[in-house]
Amino acid sequence: MKRPQKPQPQRAVALTYDSDTMPAPKIAAEGRGKLAERIIAVAEENGVPIRHDPDLVVLLAQLDVGQIIPPELYLVVAEVLAFVYQLKGK
Repeated sequence: MKRPQKPQPQRAVALTYDSDTMPAPKIAAEGRGKLAERIIAVAEENGVPIRHDPDLVVLLAQLDVGQIIPPELYLVVAEVLAFVYQLKGK
C-alpha cells in the first residue's frame, strides 16, 4: 500500500539583472516554505512580476544566492525576462 505523499513546501527564487553592470542575471533570493511565501509577498508588494515555473525554480534553487546563472540556463531565463518585459510593455 502506497503512503500518501506529503505536499511539497512552496519554493521561490528571485532573480535580479542590470544589463549595464551584470553579464547575466543572478540569484537574489531563494527559499522554501515561509521564506518562499515572504519572497513572493515582497515581490507582489513591490510590483515585481511573478512567473510560476516549478521546473525552473528547481534548477535555479541549486545555485547560491548572489551567483550568476550559468550559460546552460540563459535561454530559459531569457524567456522569463521576455515575459517580464512584455508585462511591463517594453
